[in-house]
Amino acid sequence: MREIILAGNWKMHKTIEEGESLVKCLEEKFKDSPLKVIVFPPFTAINATAKIAKKIKVGGQNMYFEKEGAFTGEVSPIMLKEAGAEYVIIGHSERRNIFGEKDELINKKVHSALENGLKVVLCIGEKLEERNAGKTEEVIENELKKDLDGLSSKDITNIIIAYEPIWAIGTGVSAKPEQAEEVHKFIRNLLDERFGDNVGENTTILYGGSVKPANIESLAKMKDIDGGLVGGASLKCESFFEIGKFLSKIKGL
Repeated sequence: MREIILAGNWKMHKTIEEGESLVKCLEEKFKDSPLKVIVFPPFTAINATAKIAKKIKVGGQNMYFEKEGAFTGEVSPIMLKEAGAEYVIIGHSERRNIFGEKDELINKKVHSALENGLKVVLCIGEKLEERNAGKTEEVIENELKKDLDGLSSKDITNIIIAYEPIWAIGTGVSAKPEQAEEVHKFIRNLLDERFGDNVGENTTILYGGSVKPANIESLAKMKDIDGGLVGGASLKCESFFEIGKFLSKIKGL
């Protein structure tokens, strides 16, 4: 059975003190919830929040694929683990589009994260012009093929896919539930074709793209949407908890 997951990407927000305060609040709110909750603080706050987190899981927002070396400004997978991270986001659209990360680099990061004991949240998604041109499936298939190159079906058990239509990130515009469901189903079929039957069915696929309390119910009603990768609404304890509450209810947890 697939895990239902609520993940919060804090991006470049929260000082150490602010992060600690938010995790304390989330720990209290979610203490009796069966929902898996993961937060992704900035690097500086990972260790402090991980020390507080018990129910809540903690991850890193990015990493480099080497364990150490002359890579100024980068953080390695073993550094993330030592700081208390269990998960890492790889291939977020902001890494791809602002920092120019290509699929070949993302693939190296995925391999390195898994080899060093981290679980991966792999982000894929199309731009607005690509969707308007009818290229959504082409983009998704290309990214998934390159990003998961060289991996086995066993490796996929430690990967969560996050479908994040780039045109819906930080814009306040969310994909219609039916649009998101269609892509999630397409991703499952691609995973089955590449790794064998039931791999797609057993892989948790999150939706990311302006997820908030107002739209999580309609998204969560979709069979192939297993939760959300939340941006802005994850920065406040109450709104993030509201999303989790609705998600748990709809998914029957």
